[in-house]
Amino acid sequence: MDKAKTVARYEQVKAFIIERIDCGEWEVGHRLPSEHELVEKLGVSRMTIHRALRELTADGIVRRAQGVGTFVAQPAKHVELLEIRDIVDDIVASGHQHRAEVIAAETIRADSDLAIAFEQRASTRLFRTLIVHYEDDLPLQLEERFVSPQFAPDYLEQDFTTTNPHRHLYGIAGPEEIEHVVFAVTPPPDICSLLQLKKPEACLQLVRRTWVEGRVVMKGIFTYSGNRYSFGGRYRA
Repeated sequence: MDKAKTVARYEQVKAFIIERIDCGEWEVGHRLPSEHELVEKLGVSRMTIHRALRELTADGIVRRAQGVGTFVAQPAKHVELLEIRDIVDDIVASGHQHRAEVIAAETIRADSDLAIAFEQRASTRLFRTLIVHYEDDLPLQLEERFVSPQFAPDYLEQDFTTTNPHRHLYGIAGPEEIEHVVFAVTPPPDICSLLQLKKPEACLQLVRRTWVEGRVVMKGIFTYSGNRYSFGGRYRA
């Protein structure tokens, strides 16, 4: 890659991929080279490749299937997710009762995927919570959050049966940048059990990352039963 050094390397990777799509070399459905192959071909780090593919996925240019690969996506007329409200606000606004059940609240060490997500080195210390949100007696959302201790040092000291994690984090500082990616997934048995699904069924999974002062401070994975919840937005063309 011999473009000007002033261009970020991940932007160069994105340009390399987009150029091949635009010229027709890689058509819709074409499987891209693996991250390892792109590292070898382009001479950049895996983190750089991962960021480029993540941003192309968020833009709807490629789609990623875990364990299968990355493919050129069918162009969409509209892929922007305008707004996603906090689950507590949604439940209360609909006239129902909200309650939360905390399944886990712990300190962990980042694996390679989390290290890439937080743009940190592997084994970086993170806080993790796993919470089920109920609408009346029906579980509506499974919320898994990973939080930077430097950003929210007292995060695990909160009682999340009475305190909303979303509001606690926003109370520290509002995000300067938010990334949303939505997937359709068939959840594993442990998630089916927590969401009280009698059998595996299609679920919506929202992956959110937030930045404050140029650093990733939170990654959240929010899973919803596909027949209990939907995302939507309204905008003026």
